Amino acid sequence: MSEIKRIGIITSGGDAPGMNAAIRAVTRSAVTEGLEVYAFYRGFAGILDKEFRKFSFSDVGGIMERGGTILRTARVPEFKLPEIRSKAAQNLKELGIDVLVIIGGEGSLTGGKLLSEEHGIPVIGIPGSIDNDISFTDMCIGVDTCLNTCVEAMQKLKDTASSHERAFVVEVMGRGSGYIALASGIAVGAEAVIIPENPVDFKAIAERIWEERQRGKINSIIVVAEGAASAYTVSRHLENRIGFETRITILGHVQRGGAPSAFDRLLAARMGHEAVKAILEKDFGVMTSLSRSNMARVPIEKVLSEKKELDMDLLKLSKILS
Repeated sequence: MSEIKRIGIITSGGDAPGMNAAIRAVTRSAVTEGLEVYAFYRGFAGILDKEFRKFSFSDVGGIMERGGTILRTARVPEFKLPEIRSKAAQNLKELGIDVLVIIGGEGSLTGGKLLSEEHGIPVIGIPGSIDNDISFTDMCIGVDTCLNTCVEAMQKLKDTASSHERAFVVEVMGRGSGYIALASGIAVGAEAVIIPENPVDFKAIAERIWEERQRGKINSIIVVAEGAASAYTVSRHLENRIGFETRITILGHVQRGGAPSAFDRLLAARMGHEAVKAILEKDFGVMTSLSRSNMARVPIEKVLSEKKELDMDLLKLSKILS
C-alpha cells in the first residue's frame, strides 16, 4: 500500500459514553503524525450520503467530557446488501480515504470486515458497547459509565424500598449478555440477578426473598437483564408466590447517557491512540483491545468468530454476597 495520508472515522450502532474521547484521541494522534482526518456523520449512513467534515486538532477540543457522540450514529440495516456496501466503498475511494476507523460494536465491526474483504478498504476497529459483549477485550468503551449510572439509580431505589418495605425489580439493558445486570447487581448487593446466560428459577428467587424478609430485611432489589425476562414477568411471579409488594423500574436508555467516567475517558484515549499506531504500522483489519491493563490488537475476524463468555463465577459471587 502507498503512503497513508487520509483516514476516515465513524461511530456506529448504539452510542456509548466515551466515544467522543475516542474520536478526540484518533483525531489528535493522527493530526500529530501529519495525517488528514475526515469524520463521517451517522455512521455508515454518512459514508453513503457523503456527509462528512475534515477534523483539525481544535475541532475535537472540549468533547471528551460529553456523553453520546458528536458524530451521531445510526443503524443501517441496508448495509447488509452487497450493492450498498459497494456504494460506500466507492464513496470512500473517491474521497481518497486510505483507512477507515470504526468505533462501535459487533454489527459495526462486521460491516467494516465486509468492506475490507469485498472492496479492499483497510479498517481498524475500536470496541464501543455498554453491554461489554465484544470478545477479546476486557472492557469496551462505555461499560464503566453505564455501570455507574445503574448503581447510582439502584442505590436511590433502595432508599425508597426501605421506606415502604418493598421489593424493586430493576430492568437493565442486555439482550444477549448479562454483564450489566450481574456487575451492577453485585455492586449494590441485589438479592437476585436474572441474566440470559442462566435459566430463571422463579421459585428459588421467591424463596430467597422470603427468607430475607423473615430475617428482618425490609428491602429487596432484583436486577434483570432485558434479554432474560421482562421486569413485569418477574414482578408477577414474586407477587403471586409470596405476596410481596413489588415496584418496577426500567432504566432504559438513561444507561447510555451521561458524561463518561474517568475510566472510560482513559480507555477511549488509549484505544484511539493505539488505532493510529496500528494505521502507521499498516496493521489493518484489527480491533484495539484492553488485555490485562495493556493495549493489544486482535484481528477483527477473530473477534467476530467467538461469542464473549460471561464469567459465571460472578454469578456465584452475587449469590454468596447478596
